[in-house]
Amino acid sequence: MTQQAKQDGLDQEQPQETFISHLVELRSRLMKAVLAVIAVFVVLFIYPGASAIYDVLAQPMLASLPEGTRMIATGVITPFMVPVKVTLMAAFVVALPVVLYQAWAFVAPGLYRHEKRLAMPLIVSSTLLFMLGMAFCYFFVFRTVFHFIATFAPQSITPAPDIEAYLSFVMTMFMAFGITFEVPVAVVLLVKTGIVELQKLRAARGYVVVGAFVIAAIVTPPDVVSQFMLAVPLCLLYEVGLICARMVTPRNTEDDSEDTAADLTQSR
Repeated sequence: MTQQAKQDGLDQEQPQETFISHLVELRSRLMKAVLAVIAVFVVLFIYPGASAIYDVLAQPMLASLPEGTRMIATGVITPFMVPVKVTLMAAFVVALPVVLYQAWAFVAPGLYRHEKRLAMPLIVSSTLLFMLGMAFCYFFVFRTVFHFIATFAPQSITPAPDIEAYLSFVMTMFMAFGITFEVPVAVVLLVKTGIVELQKLRAARGYVVVGAFVIAAIVTPPDVVSQFMLAVPLCLLYEVGLICARMVTPRNTEDDSEDTAADLTQSR
């Protein structure tokens, strides 16, 4: 076998080995993230317990029901499965920093130095904003919406919400408000990476307002209060993102070339 043939064989094996090593690294990062969620789930399941966590989640709904009324469970195993699902959701939220860090650690080797400096603040801010969105939904939106709905309930009926339907509603609302509060991060990221210019984002304010109310009408229940309580914060957070993006100074070409040269030197 000639030297050229050996070299060609090595060149073909190297991409395959690199791909396999990436898969191994991805599996390792996923396992660590899953183990973190499971560990938090076990702790929360033992103390304070799945039932206690669900009682906290159900408090906004119970406060709007008539005195002496409770929620119901129509399924045979629903009283067990719903608190378990709630505890798993709480475990994921608590372990979210670890999950995001594992995602960052997987992609970090392929990032330039200035991109690495941007990644960690994005992870921290994304986590805090997502939790802030869930807290806003729990402490303010739920109580307002449930009270509004209760005032329109006919006197001839006794509301008794099903716990499984309530969980589905809560998770949908948590996801909607958590993602909504990520808007400033998305705006800053678009401007910082140069994908969209700040002037174009400012010019798109009208479309954002219309899109916010369309999204709110699709995601939230068919009542005006919950739709406004999602659409208005989305528009305000978009403006916050524009203000933050204005404070982000775009890097010049010379700095980017220096970082690229430094990264290439380190890789060698």
